[in-house]
Amino acid sequence: MASRATGGTADAQQGAKRPSQARTPQLERGRARVASLLAAGARVFAEKGYDAATMTQIAAEAGASIGSLYQFFPTKVLLAEALHGEQRVRLAGMLDKLGGDARKLSAADLADRVFAVMAEFLMLHPAYTTLVERRDVDPQRKRESRAQMENRIADLLAQTTPPLPRGRPQVIAVVIIELMKAIVTISTYEEDAMRAAAINELRVMLKTYLRAVCNAIRV
Repeated sequence: MASRATGGTADAQQGAKRPSQARTPQLERGRARVASLLAAGARVFAEKGYDAATMTQIAAEAGASIGSLYQFFPTKVLLAEALHGEQRVRLAGMLDKLGGDARKLSAADLADRVFAVMAEFLMLHPAYTTLVERRDVDPQRKRESRAQMENRIADLLAQTTPPLPRGRPQVIAVVIIELMKAIVTISTYEEDAMRAAAINELRVMLKTYLRAVCNAIRV
């Protein structure tokens, strides 16, 4: 048991001896335990970073035994993938809710709503970016995941009125995602007022730019 408690290296060494899939609980009690472990993982990843976080720390954060954690998530990679998948579904659901109003809005107004949704999500789920950028993800999978998010945002922007020029929604989607990275950096500022003001400034910049684009389309 001592080797498990030493941290990331021991986790990786022991991981080769464990099952290669996470366990899906069938009972409500098991699902509640998994939810608790994932929440603890999110907190530890956000605080420590993915590479520095260990399964021992996550188990302690969840108030669970290390054996219980390994029972559901045999490796840190599997836990991270489960957490990232859950968060991606949650973010996609938040964005999809904007679809019903897309045709009623200008690109500037819809992009503003997309920005607000994603900013709120990142503030509520600070581990998301850490999980997106982890180095043990296959590069092709990482590109595909990013492309899916870009396409989801671009599809929303393509429905606005007046319509954006062909290809412009995809470019704006890339810009929005890059702005999200800036929000992650800004979120490290300790002063709440400074964080809120800086994020709002980015939001105003995006909306002002897209209003100019929409006005140019009308001319």
